[in-house]
Amino acid sequence: MRQTQASRDLAQVTYDRDSSLVQKGWLTPQQGDTDRLTLEAQHGAVGVAQANIASQQALIRVLNQQRDYLRVVAPFDGIVTQRNVDTGSLVQAGSTFMFTLMQSDVIRTQVYVPQDAAFGVAPGIDAVVRVPEMPDRTFPGKVTRFANALAPGTRTLLTEIDVPNPDGTLSPGIYCTVELHVPRKTPSILVPADALVFNGDGLQVAVVKNGTARFQKVTVAHDLGTQVELRDGIKPGDEVILKPMVNLADGSKVQASATQITQN
Repeated sequence: MRQTQASRDLAQVTYDRDSSLVQKGWLTPQQGDTDRLTLEAQHGAVGVAQANIASQQALIRVLNQQRDYLRVVAPFDGIVTQRNVDTGSLVQAGSTFMFTLMQSDVIRTQVYVPQDAAFGVAPGIDAVVRVPEMPDRTFPGKVTRFANALAPGTRTLLTEIDVPNPDGTLSPGIYCTVELHVPRKTPSILVPADALVFNGDGLQVAVVKNGTARFQKVTVAHDLGTQVELRDGIKPGDEVILKPMVNLADGSKVQASATQITQN
């Protein structure tokens, strides 16, 4: 670079000296053109030298990065669960999969939420994780992220839950069940499963109105075992008849008990 700059400075001095002599007629115009073009060529040579230096500096940075790969530093503290290289293996920078590292103080759980509950999923929602092998213990967590689209094949929403695991009880890779406390967009009605009646008129529930049994058609949203979640047909506070008799007809006189359905 210094040699090229010296040649440029010499060309500049020569051009400055000869240009006045050409104007006075002491040097030929050919000499003036030669000096001017020589100066321009030297300016171009300086630009080329600067580009070569930048290129070599970039190459040095690449070589330094490759040298840094001689020592692999984990991005976080954890446990190596899979090793794909041994001592003496040929490792190429940026292309060799070496280790699988898992962080155990926080367990990230993945769950596929069905479409009917996916619309209420949001970051920060509370979750409860249970492991079948530890039935007497629950592990609280929170939703941290989720896919913004449902999987086309299953119509489920991939959701990730971070569960604190300071004592290391949970191990990476285990199966578990997840309970999400998803806020409902609309309230749901829960009734005992014994209150459902299925006959030729479809699925119904017998309710007590003014001492009279009335059958009302309902739609089940979820079957929760001993209880069912109804989408429509009755409202909170209605008194339902549990295990209605087969011969119970619409309009029959009945006496209501104190049990009422609840709103969830």
